[in-house]
Amino acid sequence: MRGPGRRIGVAATLVLAASTLSACSSSDKPTLNWYINPDGQDTLNALAERCSTDEYDIAIQLLPTGATDQRTQLARRLAANDSTTDLMSLDPVFVPEFANAGWLLELPEEVASAVVDDDVLAGPTDTVTWDDKIYAAPQWANTQVLWYRTSLAEAAGIDDALQEGTATWEQVIDAAAQNDATVGVQADRYEAYMVWINALIQGAGGDIVSDTEAGVDAQVDIDSEAGRAAAAVIQQLADSGAAQSDLSVSREGTSLGAMFGPGSPGEFMTNWTFVYKNYEPSDTNTVVDAEQFEDLSWARYPRTVADEESKPPVGGINIGVGAYTENPEFALEAAQCVTDEDAQRDLAVNEGLMPARASVYDDPALTEAYDASLLELFRESVEEGGPRPKSAFYNQISGAVQSVWHSPFDVNQDTPAESAQFLEDVLQGRALL
Repeated sequence: MRGPGRRIGVAATLVLAASTLSACSSSDKPTLNWYINPDGQDTLNALAERCSTDEYDIAIQLLPTGATDQRTQLARRLAANDSTTDLMSLDPVFVPEFANAGWLLELPEEVASAVVDDDVLAGPTDTVTWDDKIYAAPQWANTQVLWYRTSLAEAAGIDDALQEGTATWEQVIDAAAQNDATVGVQADRYEAYMVWINALIQGAGGDIVSDTEAGVDAQVDIDSEAGRAAAAVIQQLADSGAAQSDLSVSREGTSLGAMFGPGSPGEFMTNWTFVYKNYEPSDTNTVVDAEQFEDLSWARYPRTVADEESKPPVGGINIGVGAYTENPEFALEAAQCVTDEDAQRDLAVNEGLMPARASVYDDPALTEAYDASLLELFRESVEEGGPRPKSAFYNQISGAVQSVWHSPFDVNQDTPAESAQFLEDVLQGRALL
């Protein structure tokens, strides 16, 4: 994908103050500003350097850590028709809102067909599509699996169910509680809690909302048997001895230490693909030793109900081009470069951020870096997982659900009905977040 004239060695600059942003350098060579989230900064800096050319440079601009804050910063810039926002690393749920608002450049057919060809997995392809048009290029895909210690699962007697992919949340919570272990989740009032709620509801055959193309008139479906099944899982964990002490403020990183804590039998933890690299022993990572790492196992995301296959969360990052960029041709070329096969391989090997392309999972660098069964589980989970609601009003949907379902200690069988009413009121303008 790199055309003639591309060269290696142009330094990517890190500019944190908005006042220093400039569309052109002093030599009139354009600089494309690429706003990234904090995941994989070292590899993304290298990509910015590799994908800079004789015609333009790519400068990295760092977004806040949280998805909500990332959205706010980008939305403020784009709503002001900011011409210096050239490339953006987008959480998949941002794409419908930004596309609907006219903030993203629709990818021309030749670019769209290249970045979402038949090699791209179904989950990532769906996240860059809005109104039957392509508005971003999938860069990496994310999903959650169940991480646990083999010794704990064997002691609990559920290792076979886990390996078969049939274990339920009820089984996992009971197994942890009966063996002085815990269950790690993300249940703070932030986007990852919405991810858990959505996966639980989809895993019971339901949805939070449907007919999202209707905008504020979308069908609110959370008050359902699936919604109540999801609430039952959260209630069971909150009331059990398996709940970690920080449950109501738990995030992706807070439960990592419980896996190999001193004197602990371990935990069952739903978390993203980065976990493997976080635990893998290396010269710079000596927290987990080789013997402990050998005890680490993984399985498909637990089932909400026994007779329905689970719907693992689907996330990742897509690269969008700002609608007001002064260099659309360069930005489109750069978007293809930073999402090509080499980029996806490097992000997976170096950062634990999995490819959106099926073929990259077979790359020798990946097969050497990861256990074959884990790579297959990642690919299967991305392909068969469930996205969050695709709506131009996703921010309101997520905020409304989080506000009613938090704290997890307050979730009960009335929660789905209460959240349905509040969500409808928010969408119709009768209530504010």
